[in-house]
Amino acid sequence: QVQLVESGGGLVQDGGSLRLSCAASGRSINTVLMGWFRQSPGKEREFVAGIGWSGVAISYADSVKGRFTISRDNAKGMVYLQMTTLKPEDTALYYCAADTVHWIIKYQPDAYNYWGQGTQVTVSS
Repeated sequence: QVQLVESGGGLVQDGGSLRLSCAASGRSINTVLMGWFRQSPGKEREFVAGIGWSGVAISYADSVKGRFTISRDNAKGMVYLQMTTLKPEDTALYYCAADTVHWIIKYQPDAYNYWGQGTQVTVSS
């Protein structure tokens, strides 16, 4: 079992930055693939970024490449999403997710078996 708690969301202006944090507990995430997803009202949950065990394997959605950076600190049980140059279309509820089954980063939400409650990010124009 993995419990995930996100924090760091908020209201920011167009072009601003935020850093989301995800605290994991219950078991070590040293060998767990981690990801960030987001969901806006009326839209499907979409992949934002994923990171492998050691932090070497990383993948981003095209819409956030060059603006967002995912990282992890296994010793602290933390995963981060640094978001820069935020745009109004980045407004969404952001979720941290853990995949304890697969060995490569997956883009489908169904591949992740543990989820946090989400943290709201709102970017005003």
